[in-house]
This record gives sequence, C-alpha cells and structure tokens, in this order.
Amino acid sequence: MKKIAVIPARGGSKRIPRKNIKPFYGVPMIARAIEIAKKSELFDQIIVSTDDVNIAEISRDHGAHTPFIRPSCLSDDYAGTAPVIAHAISELMKSNLLIEDVCCIYPCVPLLMSQDLILAYDIFLKSNSDFVFPVVEYSHPIQRSFRLGLDGAIDFLFPEHEMSRTQDLEPTYHDAGQFYWGKAKSWLSGKKMHSDGVGMVIPSWRVVDIDNEQDWQRAESLYKALKLDLV
Repeated sequence: MKKIAVIPARGGSKRIPRKNIKPFYGVPMIARAIEIAKKSELFDQIIVSTDDVNIAEISRDHGAHTPFIRPSCLSDDYAGTAPVIAHAISELMKSNLLIEDVCCIYPCVPLLMSQDLILAYDIFLKSNSDFVFPVVEYSHPIQRSFRLGLDGAIDFLFPEHEMSRTQDLEPTYHDAGQFYWGKAKSWLSGKKMHSDGVGMVIPSWRVVDIDNEQDWQRAESLYKALKLDLV
C-alpha cells in the first residue's frame, strides 16, 4: 500500500453541531469527501480518523475504513492537523503497511473536485516537495487592509500602501483548507505543511470555509450552481 487518504473527522464540532455528518443535500457531509477521494482513483485505501462511533459507522457505509478510534488527546479543539495525520500513519504502520504518500482531506469540502487531487499529486511528484496543497488568491490586496477602532477610525496595517493602486500590488494567497498531499515521512517528522510545502492555485469560487449556518447555506447555493453531485 503506497498511497492513502486520511480524512480527519472528530465528533465535537461546536459552531455547527455534528457538522461532519450533517445532511448536505440529503447525504452526510463527509460522504462528499469520501466519494471524491474514491472518484480520483488515486488511493489504495481511504481512512477516516475519528473519535466518534457514529461518524465511523457512516464513513464505513460510504466505503471508507476506520481501523482505529482516535484518542481523546487528539480530538479536542486544540488538536492540530499534522499530529492527527501522523497518528493515523503510525497506527496503520503497526500492521506493517508500506505507506509512502498520504493525502489529508478535510471532511467538510463539498466543492472539492477529484481533478484537484489528481493535479496536486502530479505537482507533488514532479516537485519532490514535502507537501502540496491548494491555495486561493485574496480577493483584495492585503497591503491595503486596516483595523477599525471603536469609533470606526481607520488604522492601516501597511500605511505606506494607503494610496497604492490595487493593480500595482503583489497578489497574495491563503490556504484553501481542502487537502494536503504529503510524504509519510514528512508527516511523521513534524515538518510544516505550509512553509515546507508548495501551493497550487485554484479559483476562489470553488472554495467555501464552513464555520456557521450562513457558510453552510452559501455552500449549498454554490454546490447547486456548480451542478455537483455525490456520484
């Protein structure tokens, strides 16, 4: 076994309770991530790392494997992605599985497309980087960002660019928060996904960060507009 996908899906979501398995167009949200991983035909196995038996059962129903239950120390609000993936790799290696490349796919990515996983893996192989992940350009130059005081007063973070034209400023990007390809040894050694990685630009209209009910509604609207499906 050389390539695996690991979907980290804990049960303790607070802003949207049970977010990972909440029905999204009639199907548990995590099912989208599992189905897209399957559709890519990249993976020898798709693993869901969870502390929740209900999430585990639903994941198995949609074709993923749940060979272990994630410990509580890696399931609270402060658990980072990298340690969770490293734990999954370590657990699988206990069965003498040969694992070379691991893709962490977040469970709430309804706009994820299998082509992105495939393209990112191609970049991953050609670049020989520790990690490759999708990035999105900021919609407005961060050089012209500012704080608002209590009285509404403007305080520029980069005052030297207050009068700069937006077209003259360098584009900047942020993590799309969808997936990360990484070498198994890089996950295990604690390397950093971002500073030790390479970004792959994707269009912003295919990215939605679901943190509240308004985000969820926006995701459903985009999903419908893009005519995506769960097959």
